[in-house]
Amino acid sequence: MKGQSGTLGPRELAERAGVSTDTLRHYERKGLLDHPSRTTGGYRRYPPEALARVLLIRRALLVGFSLDELARILRERERGGAPCRRVRALVSDRLAAADREIEALHALKKELRSLLHDWDERLARTPSRGQARLLDTLADRPTLAVERLRPGRR
Repeated sequence: MKGQSGTLGPRELAERAGVSTDTLRHYERKGLLDHPSRTTGGYRRYPPEALARVLLIRRALLVGFSLDELARILRERERGGAPCRRVRALVSDRLAAADREIEALHALKKELRSLLHDWDERLARTPSRGQARLLDTLADRPTLAVERLRPGRR
């Protein structure tokens, strides 16, 4: 609900920005969003420009910035600094990483097609109630390199 002089309550800001009120509080704790003013009853009230800030944060996250990186950059900017070249370098690094990941995914896609082809042939030679032991064939495929697994997926 709009209240004092066009300010937004947490629910309204969260709804407009497509986040939860918990997310707003998290952004405040991280220093990404200024702590809002409070009503005499202790309710948080955000200025109208907080919506643009939350949308900026969400879009920066989509580009690949971490909350901590973004907090440092925004703090520097608000102190009058010019982090523009660092921002550009970070996005350039994200693009290079995306290119590497796409390349790895293309290689994986090619390998999966080959794997399925081999498995189809193996299944065609296997009696209907017999075990084809498809998973056992994975150990014989050196192109399925374990190091290609993303961290946390091992």
